[in-house]
Amino acid sequence: MLHPGDEAALDAFLVARADSSMFLRSNARAAGLVDRGQPLHATYVAALEDGRMVGVVAHCWNGMVLVQAPAHSAVLAREAVRRSGRAVTGFSGPWAQVVAARDALGLAAATAVQDSRDELYALDLDRLVLPAPLASGAVRCRHPEPEELELLAAWRASFSVEALGMVDGPELGRASRADVLLHHERSADWVLVHDKTPVAYSVFNAMLPDIVQIGGVWTPPERRGRGYARSVVAGSLVAARTQGVARAVLFADPLNAAARAAYLSIGFRIVGDYGLVLLAP
Repeated sequence: MLHPGDEAALDAFLVARADSSMFLRSNARAAGLVDRGQPLHATYVAALEDGRMVGVVAHCWNGMVLVQAPAHSAVLAREAVRRSGRAVTGFSGPWAQVVAARDALGLAAATAVQDSRDELYALDLDRLVLPAPLASGAVRCRHPEPEELELLAAWRASFSVEALGMVDGPELGRASRADVLLHHERSADWVLVHDKTPVAYSVFNAMLPDIVQIGGVWTPPERRGRGYARSVVAGSLVAARTQGVARAVLFADPLNAAARAAYLSIGFRIVGDYGLVLLAP
């Protein structure tokens, strides 16, 4: 198990696999390696060969198992869950490793509300292409105002139902509100505004000084087809670039043709695959 003092070795291993390690790198940097069960905390277990780290799995405060272990995902997943003592709610990481970890924990047949092999996208921000509405100033991207957070919590719940297969209800509402507040506290949330009206939402669900990961992109159905999703993503990346961020990544359902077209249009390219499994409660 990893402990304080192992941060540099962990990051050196993960940075070589940066595009598919954003949750692991960002959470470890934000919360450290001591697991107290608080948001972003996790129990980290690593494999070493000749003193060199070759794999890591983290079992997070929210039950998610994060994998970056090309040759040891099964044994590390079992050990991380054993040491954390928490229930497993899902898996995230390179697809083949997610499959191996899930099988090792006896959850291959467990019912999932989300079980997807997504496409992994990456973009060097010096190649970012601005959508016309954003470039012309017809829309503007900014951080949300406090009075907009309830609207965004409702949007987050709608996103979770449509994109992640969640069941709508009071529990999802509470979880969505907590997600929105957490991202807002970290200045990781963005809204696109047209004539003072919020029309799209996006977050950085993982952030590092050099790279960010985009997630939770949402445009209400009645406002789709106007380029708002690509504009909110591009606008957030313009702001990140001014802070020295050089690269962005995201993962998306390969069956979502509209999302693929949006991301490719602003310069992203597909660089691999990424697994996301959310187990049914």
